[in-house]
Amino acid sequence: MRTVAWGEAAALFRQYRTVLLGGIALTLVGRLAGLVLPASSRWFIDHVLVERRTELLIPLALTVLGATAVQALSAFLVGQWLGVTAQRVVSDWRRRLAAHVLRLPTTYFESVQTGALTSRILSDPDGIRNLIGSGFVQLVGNLITSLAAFGVLMWLDWRMTLVMLLFMALIGAGVAYAFAQLRPVNRARSVAFAKLAGRLGEALGGIRVVKTYVAERREDVVFTRGAHAILRLVARTVTGWSLVSSLTTLAVGGISATLIVFGGRAVLAGSLTVGELAMYALFTGLAAAPLIQVAQIGTQLSDAIAGLERARELLDQPTEDQLATGQAAVPPLTGHVRMEHVSFAYQPGVPVLRDISFDAPAGSTTALVGASGSGKSTLLGLLATFHQPASGRIVVDGLDLSTLSQRGFRSQVGIVLQDTVLFDDTIRENIRFARPGASNDDVDRVAALAHCDEFITRLPNGFDTVVGERGVKLSGGQRQRVAIARALLADPAILLLDEATSSLDSESEARIQAGLERLRAGRTTFVIAHRLSTIVGADQILVLEHGAIIERGAHDTLLAQQGRYAQLYAQQQRVVRERFVNPGEELAAL
Repeated sequence: MRTVAWGEAAALFRQYRTVLLGGIALTLVGRLAGLVLPASSRWFIDHVLVERRTELLIPLALTVLGATAVQALSAFLVGQWLGVTAQRVVSDWRRRLAAHVLRLPTTYFESVQTGALTSRILSDPDGIRNLIGSGFVQLVGNLITSLAAFGVLMWLDWRMTLVMLLFMALIGAGVAYAFAQLRPVNRARSVAFAKLAGRLGEALGGIRVVKTYVAERREDVVFTRGAHAILRLVARTVTGWSLVSSLTTLAVGGISATLIVFGGRAVLAGSLTVGELAMYALFTGLAAAPLIQVAQIGTQLSDAIAGLERARELLDQPTEDQLATGQAAVPPLTGHVRMEHVSFAYQPGVPVLRDISFDAPAGSTTALVGASGSGKSTLLGLLATFHQPASGRIVVDGLDLSTLSQRGFRSQVGIVLQDTVLFDDTIRENIRFARPGASNDDVDRVAALAHCDEFITRLPNGFDTVVGERGVKLSGGQRQRVAIARALLADPAILLLDEATSSLDSESEARIQAGLERLRAGRTTFVIAHRLSTIVGADQILVLEHGAIIERGAHDTLLAQQGRYAQLYAQQQRVVRERFVNPGEELAAL
């Protein structure tokens, strides 16, 4: 993965080489201008102070001022040019990650935290700005400045410079070792941060459950442990670079001692003037300071490489299109669906569906009945292409579903799930999500069909009411009505209803059932409903148990068979009767 991350960095450098080269050029101009001040010290001391040539004062001052102005201007241009470009690159990478994640198969999201994914999309690319921004350019500029300063030092006194080179090598070795050791720590810190963000997102998303079970303290403890884990990793990073800083300080002390001993002797021996010694001291700082700054820049670059590694891991996850076995165009469908000996398992050796076969003619309604865990929702997931059969095949209008484009097929499928998902937007836009180009009249029509208008008219802002995250400002029944209206607007050839009326009261359910009857006309519908009274008019009912179809037929036919369906129906009817009978009243009917 390290090689991949450096490959990504190299690709970024190639893509933005013009910007980087321009930044390096401006940086070098500024660094060269910065050499004027230490170089002028020799002239100031030897010619102005010692020789008392006062006519050089103004030219020297103007030269220093001009060089400083050039240095300031180049620094501004570098920061502005590279800074904006770097933020644009970070934004592009975030969009790239988000686009890729949205195209991953649903099975991937079943094994990761949504909050952790959000954190990765937003934070992992953040360090890239140090590669394209000032970090990398400063690194190059510092190294070039250091080499140029070494050239001047060698010209002034090569013997003393060779001694100092030993201390410089010590600084460079310490920085290189710290960079290699702390990069995995920075990566682990990113992982821990994403995990903590994911858990916090879950707690905030389920805040009502947290408060119901008085679990604030427990969640606080979980968050504190995660925060402390990040703190320990950060502390290791700080400790590592602090050690490098201490090592650098010791090396600078050695350089200073060398300058005092060797430089003092050179001046006393007459091989160096006082001005040349002052110039040597200033250029020593120019040679050493960039190496010291490398330690700080190294932290930024290490974070950037760790972010690139994690971003690449995410981008390497195969999308649905990459996993799909076919990409054939999907013609307008009538909705004739047939399953042929389909089996499926989430985990190898643990089948969820076993040898499922049925035929659902276009425009028919098929109801799925069975206890929890019998495979009903999984069967709908296969029909929506959220999962692929382990064996067997699904045929729609005579076309093998595995050969068709998933996006093209889904564009003709409408679905209402038991777990209703709304977005933090207006009611109108949540309904229009199924068809962004739909007119307001179309939205109003399907809202009336789903009986949304009954509660929307009572809201202060009507259709423009913002529903909050996941529709928290609406009741469960209201959210489901909006979801049904959204499915109606899609005008699908195939409609999948997973307990679409489970959160509705009896009156609202009766009204929406009438709307669903009109909706089902002319399109193939698959319904999961625990209230068996809502599916008595289905063309066929499939009774599932342990992932297999054990009974099939119309409502009256299944009742006459006195099998599992008749047993479930009788149990439900008895529960309904007993729910509305006061204690003792059932005896009066005997």
